[in-house]
Amino acid sequence: MQISGVIPQLRTTDLAESIRFYTTKVGLTLEFQYQDFYAGIRAGSQLFHLKLVDEKDPSIKFVEDGEHFHLYLETSDVVATAAALKSNGVTLVKDVHETPWGTREFAIKDDQGHTLYFGESR
Repeated sequence: MQISGVIPQLRTTDLAESIRFYTTKVGLTLEFQYQDFYAGIRAGSQLFHLKLVDEKDPSIKFVEDGEHFHLYLETSDVVATAAALKSNGVTLVKDVHETPWGTREFAIKDDQGHTLYFGESR
């Protein structure tokens, strides 16, 4: 068996707003939209999916309480990425910082409250 990729799925109560957040605020690309309840967002060579649901994703509180993340996006220039997001009106919940495991990272929340980390290897 050969796996060619892994595609995570985030749940949203407002698909149109989540698409807008990821395309307009974060600068990613809408890969596809299926009717009014499902979409794919392209981040470089990777994809993640958005699925419309009736209630807020219950993992949001769990992830926040445990200092986990929903998505980790790798970038070659974390400082420039943070600056671009800030200029698009995105608030950083953790500013750019060095980690003991050899990365520079920062964190944001999406329009639903999912925690997204951006990181670069040092």
